[in-house]
Amino acid sequence: MNGTVTVLDKGAVRIHSYMSPADTFHTTTQLIETPARIIAIDAQLIPAYADEAVAYAKGLGKPLDRLIVTHAHPDHYNGAARFGVPVHALPQVREQIVARGDSRLPTGVVIPLTEFTPTVDLTPGTEVVDGVPFVFEAVSGGEAADELLVKLPEQGVLVAQDLVYHDVHLYLGNNDIAGWERALDLLAAQTGYDTILAGHGLPTGPEVYADVRRYLADARELLGDDGEAYKKAIVERYPSLVGPFIIDIANRSLFGTVH
Repeated sequence: MNGTVTVLDKGAVRIHSYMSPADTFHTTTQLIETPARIIAIDAQLIPAYADEAVAYAKGLGKPLDRLIVTHAHPDHYNGAARFGVPVHALPQVREQIVARGDSRLPTGVVIPLTEFTPTVDLTPGTEVVDGVPFVFEAVSGGEAADELLVKLPEQGVLVAQDLVYHDVHLYLGNNDIAGWERALDLLAAQTGYDTILAGHGLPTGPEVYADVRRYLADARELLGDDGEAYKKAIVERYPSLVGPFIIDIANRSLFGTVH
């Protein structure tokens, strides 16, 4: 396996976080194992890494029930077809995915839109699965235009996905630092959650909110009108973080340039 899996035992629920290698900036698929099934959250940029997550899930001996896609960025939906289950997403996220169209991998391979278009509209609220309450909330603004937040209140687990990065450079291509800060305030106000699942990086705790806020504040300070200069400055300030090339991807949106 190229990726790594971190397992957290939460009583009636076990969390299996599959994290891709650094070449796809530690994108994380969450496998939520309930007493009778597995619910997958987000699907990887490269189908080969989705295959690893699926193979691991199948090894748990319970059926994959569904795939939830939290937001409309290809590193979280490209591998959706590999899961072989219905794909759930917020209606606005589905619309954004459809608007993006076919997805092109870094290798040049094109994944058709039909392979990852969500088929089930997810409604915010609470769904009880095998006796386990899942709370679904829609969050607007920040790392993406719209994102899904998943909470397991009885287990103290908050599935933040790309509202939180852990030891990985942030993608700022949505150009909404203020919205991201508001989203972090929302998360920080949630009480009773000691386990935070990040969309990039390993599971962590609430202390990650301050880390992400600090990075956003530094980005606001360093962002000018030159993407190359910004990348150099932010990497110098955070030399230990993984995935500096995610900054290049964001810069195409922020500055219309590729460095």
